[in-house]
Amino acid sequence: MTVPSSVPDRHPTRVLVLNSGSSSVKYQLIDMAGGARLATGLAERIGESASWLTHTPDGGEPRVRQLALTDHEAALKAVAEELSADRLGLDSPRLAAIGHRVVHGGQRFTAPAVIDEEVLAQIERLVPLAPLHNPANLTGIRTARALNPGVPQVAVFDTAFHSTMPEYAARYAVDVATADAHRIRRYGFHGTSHAYVSRATAELLGRPLEDTNTIVLHLGNGASASAVAGGVCVDTSMGLTPLEGLVMGTRSGDLDPAVVLHLSRVAGYSIDEIDDLLNRRSGLVGLCGDNDMREIRRRRDEGDPAARLAFEVYVHRVRKYVGAYYAVLGRVDAVTFTAGVGENAAAVRGAALSGLEGLGLEVDPVRNEEPSRRARLISPPDARVAVAVVPTDEEMEIATQTYRLVFDESAPFEPG
Repeated sequence: MTVPSSVPDRHPTRVLVLNSGSSSVKYQLIDMAGGARLATGLAERIGESASWLTHTPDGGEPRVRQLALTDHEAALKAVAEELSADRLGLDSPRLAAIGHRVVHGGQRFTAPAVIDEEVLAQIERLVPLAPLHNPANLTGIRTARALNPGVPQVAVFDTAFHSTMPEYAARYAVDVATADAHRIRRYGFHGTSHAYVSRATAELLGRPLEDTNTIVLHLGNGASASAVAGGVCVDTSMGLTPLEGLVMGTRSGDLDPAVVLHLSRVAGYSIDEIDDLLNRRSGLVGLCGDNDMREIRRRRDEGDPAARLAFEVYVHRVRKYVGAYYAVLGRVDAVTFTAGVGENAAAVRGAALSGLEGLGLEVDPVRNEEPSRRARLISPPDARVAVAVVPTDEEMEIATQTYRLVFDESAPFEPG
């Protein structure tokens, strides 16, 4: 998507995007006046005996340092030092805001929020819904606020884009009182990616967003699908947690809930053991021992039956969701692949849509195999429904939402 060359002179133009995980911090410093990445980086293995910081300035070579990053505060201080070395420090008057990825916003956060003590308290209350993610997100927010209390900070929620799902799509068919008491419903994830890609798809097609219906397939180690009608999410494959839906690298995706009961009653598994099985030892790795689609395809091509089965299970689940979301939308203008597998695995794209010609879905073999990092169509020119590949850009989406919110005005540019 395009970014015009200027934003209003009255505003600083830089946004630092932070994605704080349990043992890592990913970051990008983006200049909204044109969309340039002024710096990118990753602090990893935080809290371990040997930690690493990789920092890459715009147009420069990566700088890799081994450091003693005992906690997130140490990691973010090291990031701030690297930025300062490139004259891009957190004290720069050109820094407009810091945007934080927060995984779970529950029903409370349906849009980005400027962070204050009340917002922090609300994110804290949502920790039971995302115990592996929200605590790390909170740590990153608190550390960044302490380092620069004067710069506005914004939380951008993975779940927010999916908050537009109608109640009949968001509800599970369980006792309403129990569901409400424990906040059990479908929230969806990867929302910043689905928002960005659905908008980029409309631009690629040259259609108004509000008149474009898209099925977005975010296929990475984590994978999700969404049905987007006129830029609004009406259904998505992930649910209360990121475990529901498509087969993923290590997650099972959809399964009969009685599997959990069976493992507990018959096999004697504890809740923690079942959690570990379904989230870390299932999906592709559970089926064939690998969660790297490149390796699975290599093994499949060499005749490995386990790899062949894993590949077939994976694409079968994707195909089922395409068909289901075609029915949900009624009219589909595009099916768009994104994320690591979706952007790079031509074999997955071709197999996932194979047999759906009756729905107007076809993949041109030559276009599909052509390597490219650009948004592009891989369907035949006369296809009834476009099939697209659009590289996702969650950092730009977070930066765009952050910038718009801080200045409380309609965007002076199209998102990057």
